[in-house]
Amino acid sequence: MQNESGSTASVPLSEIQTPALLLDLAKLDANSARLKKHLDQVAPDILHRPHLKTAKSLEIAEHVLRGREQAITVSTLREAEIFARAGFRDILYAVGIVPSKLARVAAVREQGADLKIITDNADVARRISEFAARTHMTIPVLIEIDCDGHRSGLRPAQSDAIVAVAKALTDGAELAGVMTHAGGSYDAGNSQEVAAAASGEVAAIVQSAQILRDAGYSVPIVSIGSTPTALSVADLSGVTEIRAGVYMFFDLVMAGLGICRVRDIALSVLTTVIGHQPDKGWIIVDAGWMAMSRDRGTASQDVDQGYGLVCDPDGQPIPDLIMESANQEHGIIAMMPGSAGSLPDFPVGSQLRILPNHACSTAAQHGHYDVLDSENRVIANWQRFGGW
Repeated sequence: MQNESGSTASVPLSEIQTPALLLDLAKLDANSARLKKHLDQVAPDILHRPHLKTAKSLEIAEHVLRGREQAITVSTLREAEIFARAGFRDILYAVGIVPSKLARVAAVREQGADLKIITDNADVARRISEFAARTHMTIPVLIEIDCDGHRSGLRPAQSDAIVAVAKALTDGAELAGVMTHAGGSYDAGNSQEVAAAASGEVAAIVQSAQILRDAGYSVPIVSIGSTPTALSVADLSGVTEIRAGVYMFFDLVMAGLGICRVRDIALSVLTTVIGHQPDKGWIIVDAGWMAMSRDRGTASQDVDQGYGLVCDPDGQPIPDLIMESANQEHGIIAMMPGSAGSLPDFPVGSQLRILPNHACSTAAQHGHYDVLDSENRVIANWQRFGGW
């Protein structure tokens, strides 16, 4: 029975209804400590602004950040609204703003939170300025930079366009800095390529900041962020803050990149065997894509883990056993193609755990985390939220 604080009497996994999202507390703490240690060694004075888009949980934020004073990053305005109501004050909404959302931005700022927004568009910058003037409000804006062609942002070579966005920020719309995200690092083939992506990310954002300074603008924030590059970067000269999010949990994609080990993954989905198809070499479980998500992020890596890597109830991976395919509420477990192993015998009712390809996608399928202690007993239920 859960109490008002989210704690619950310690219960074994055998009493947990499946599918369920499990969070290994010791691994969460170890992963968080690892990034802190790395940043302390590389750039002890840099601001770490953790991205909470994966966690989407006040309990996790408070646990990892040890309070509500640390700057944070969010990916939806709903996240910004919830964290602001909880007392977080320095928030970056790291998705390009559209004018129709500015009223919600204003409402968060009126609560006392310093919510910053981003854009890569001069017309949108003008609309932000018009809104700021009309509402007599100050709105800090960062210009989004494209460091690797992964998605949004202006390339450093587009110096005129970068300056044009800054010039369009007038009245209460204030240029707060520049930011980028090395999303292309997720497509790296090895650790050397991740390190190169990290260097490229730093070079692109520092160059963009200098373009604006040469044009006469102050650029107080120079922000980068992705878990692979955050844990691989060797030189942060010129950068003021770093954002990372999935480092708290890790996942099979991160393991495939060499950023973590499989045993570092803090999230898993508890599932129950509900049937067998022995002629097909299948074990059927009650965790389909509604529990795991449709993310197939390891499909392009050297080892394709299907919809997730299968573990025993204690979280120990079972060699070559993966969730091969998934229907809405049915997961199909089978031996990895080419494996010389034989399918294990798990009777109906047996519990298994599945490690996710992409922690963000899998966590988004669930309403709460069942938090595990070192003995794999559930000691708390931490709520998570969704929506935009």
